[in-house]
Amino acid sequence: MGAQLAGGGKKSKFDLGQNSEINVTPFVDVMLVLLIIFMVAAPLATVSIAIDLPPAIPPPPNAKKPPDPTIIFIQKSGALFIDGQQTRLENLPADVPADMVKKGVTATPQTERVFLQADPDVLYEDFMAVLNVLQENGYFKVGIINEDIE
Repeated sequence: MGAQLAGGGKKSKFDLGQNSEINVTPFVDVMLVLLIIFMVAAPLATVSIAIDLPPAIPPPPNAKKPPDPTIIFIQKSGALFIDGQQTRLENLPADVPADMVKKGVTATPQTERVFLQADPDVLYEDFMAVLNVLQENGYFKVGIINEDIE
C-alpha cells in the first residue's frame, strides 16, 4: 500500500492523463442563454411616451429673412476684418454697430450675437484683445467659429 507522489509510475489503460485545453462548451452555453435573455428583455425595456406635438407650420413665403450675423475675422498678422472690410482694434466699437445697421439689425448690443473667427496661428493676446473690446462695449453674446464658413 504505497502512494505515488510524482511522475514516472506505471500507467493503466484507463488513465486519461491531464487535459490542458479549455473546455469552452459551458461558456458558449451560458453566452447563448444570456443572449436569449437580452433579446427577450430588450423590447420590454423600451419606454414610449405619447406626446401630442403641434404641427410644424412653415413660414409664409413673404416672411422676412433674418439678417446675416456680424463676423469678425482675425488674421495671423493681427489684422481685423468685419464681414470682409478691414478695421482696427481702436475702431471696433464704432464699426460693429455700423455693420449691424448696414444689415438692418435694430437690436441692442446686449441682445445681438457677434461671431468671432481667427486663423489657427493667431496669438492668444490678439484674440483676447478683440474679445475684451467687444465685452467692454456690451457685446456679451460672442460666438466663436472654429471652422471655415462655406
